[in-house]
Amino acid sequence: MRRIAADEHPSPGEQASRGAPYDASARVLVPGPPDPADVDADVADRVGRVLAHELGERVAAAAAIDAVFARDLAERVARFTLGGGKRTRSQFLWWGLRATGGGRSAEEVHAALRIAAAVELLQTCALVHDDVMDGSALRRGQPAVHLDLDAQYRCARRSGAAEPFGRAAAVLVGDLALAWADDTVAATALPGDTSRGVRVLWQAMRTEMVAGQYLDLHGQTTGARSAARALRTARLKSALYSVERPLALGAALAGADEETTRALCAAGRQAGIAFQLRDDLHGVFGDPACTGKPTGEDIRDGKPNYLIAVARDRAEAAQDRQALALLETAVGDPRLSDGDLDRVRDLLVATGARAAVEHRIEELAADSARFLAGATRVGPAARARLLDLFQRAAGVRPDGRSVHHAPHPQDRPAAAGPGPREAAAAGDHR
Repeated sequence: MRRIAADEHPSPGEQASRGAPYDASARVLVPGPPDPADVDADVADRVGRVLAHELGERVAAAAAIDAVFARDLAERVARFTLGGGKRTRSQFLWWGLRATGGGRSAEEVHAALRIAAAVELLQTCALVHDDVMDGSALRRGQPAVHLDLDAQYRCARRSGAAEPFGRAAAVLVGDLALAWADDTVAATALPGDTSRGVRVLWQAMRTEMVAGQYLDLHGQTTGARSAARALRTARLKSALYSVERPLALGAALAGADEETTRALCAAGRQAGIAFQLRDDLHGVFGDPACTGKPTGEDIRDGKPNYLIAVARDRAEAAQDRQALALLETAVGDPRLSDGDLDRVRDLLVATGARAAVEHRIEELAADSARFLAGATRVGPAARARLLDLFQRAAGVRPDGRSVHHAPHPQDRPAAAGPGPREAAAAGDHR
């Protein structure tokens, strides 16, 4: 088997980028944990190098089991995991470690990079399964895994049989990513107390992620519409496993004190909810060239997100029957035309729902910064990095204003105030 030195691997995505053949014979030799300052400079790259090494080992093991399994499933896990994403969760984990005094020993650096790699594999599982459940066509600008598998075998199967195969096989791709994530955590050497803390957090994160995804599906099926429910789903589906739990894992690896950990988690919770609300806005108003997936899917799928809940509350408060009728018929209509989708977008602007969600994001970002400021034991360098990460996750500038919000001439003034359920929900999650 050909081996290459770590410095021959210029970026984590080049060995196995999506759309390119995966070289299962190439393995990245990681000579040892890098200096923590090197990780500080480029967390995503260092985690990517560890992932490339781990996935090279696992694809080789899969090939020893069966060549078809390795080619179709194991290599797809590798391509998907290495070929995209900003490693946001890894960055929160690393800076949770650094903010609480960790990363001073080679053992801590090595453990943190491995646990971060496991988090990235968990993200692969979540995204692949999410695309199957939602029937999404694109992910990161490429065909979703289930459609990629479908296309591979379309010519080899009877007409009409390939699509179920693609979905079923993609579920196995996600399952394999989850298994490898668990294996990576289990194989990471940790001191006794640290090991227990990390594993408790890991188990909670996996379960919370599934709970949030189920609430999302449940809301689509039952028509659950309250803003409070939408925010709870956002917290479970995204905020916890995208921000709060990675921060807590980093703090646990560093053996952080309870007070600092609590402050970091509170800050991460607010930023994580803002992250999901921003994602909801991108799902309706975003540019597919930037988001890597088509806009409007959440409307057609009937996602019970906060944006739609706020629009409904405001339409009810204004007794706007026309707006309520459009939301009732359009949201959840898989055949919704582009023209009707534009009508829904206009409604979300006209009711002030878009502006209200932008304002809520800015409030959450401010709360996140306030909680971070309360973590008095966090040094200035780590504090600055975390604040920048929180602001990027929320999509706000350093002055606290939204980066992506473009005022619309139909925006109604916010003075009309939120609906009663919206106001109650905001109070529940401040």
